[in-house]
Amino acid sequence: MEVSIIIMGGFVGFLVGLTGVGGASLLTPLLMLIGINPFVAVGTDLFYNSITKLFGTIQHWRQKTINGWLVLYFSFGSIPGAVIAIVLLKVFDSYFENLELIIKHSIGYVLIFVAAAMVFQNLSSNRFETGQVTKNPVEGKKVLTILIGFFLGFIVGLTSIGSGSLFALALLYIYRIRTSSVVGTDIAHAFGLVTVAGILHAGLGNVDFLLVVNLLIGSIPGVILGSKVSTKVPAKPLRFILAVILFISGIKIIF
Repeated sequence: MEVSIIIMGGFVGFLVGLTGVGGASLLTPLLMLIGINPFVAVGTDLFYNSITKLFGTIQHWRQKTINGWLVLYFSFGSIPGAVIAIVLLKVFDSYFENLELIIKHSIGYVLIFVAAAMVFQNLSSNRFETGQVTKNPVEGKKVLTILIGFFLGFIVGLTSIGSGSLFALALLYIYRIRTSSVVGTDIAHAFGLVTVAGILHAGLGNVDFLLVVNLLIGSIPGVILGSKVSTKVPAKPLRFILAVILFISGIKIIF
């Protein structure tokens, strides 16, 4: 049992519960910054996220805040996209000596994009809330939904980042579903995606299971505490601060 890893898990879980920001955006760069191999950081994060998303999916299923059709069509694209990304990592590992550096840079650029997306979401969320909600978000957008799923699934398979934040943006601004259903739909889809990707990474030896256990010991109480505190603290300023932290982390990883 590593106390420092448990504390890290608690810190990440607390911030996730407090702000709703995806754990992968916070955890993967932290693991890399303490010296974890990028492949192991990505695989471990995906496996860890599959466990945490399971509990969230069960809760949102009970609350009936999941749009099943969006989850289904996103999955048609995202799961093959993640599988292709992971297979390509395995194939290219034999041909490129600097593949680890490529993964690090990819994670850095995705973090910068996620930070920008968070700022955009913060600045425009009020305008969305007053807009019209689409009753049938998938109608006429099935091919688009599968393509978006494939593109973002590929990114998640490559970097572990984006299963929550990037898909949430699509749900808000392209499909315009009710804000009460955004989180549930996002988590339910992310559960299937990161579970498949996590299992594949585990099969390739990219998951540190002891690390996963230590992170969960800290993150579960951290999420509960963060969720309780979130009712007393304004989320928008915190999300903006986190966006700045993610941006700086992305820059640091790249350079």
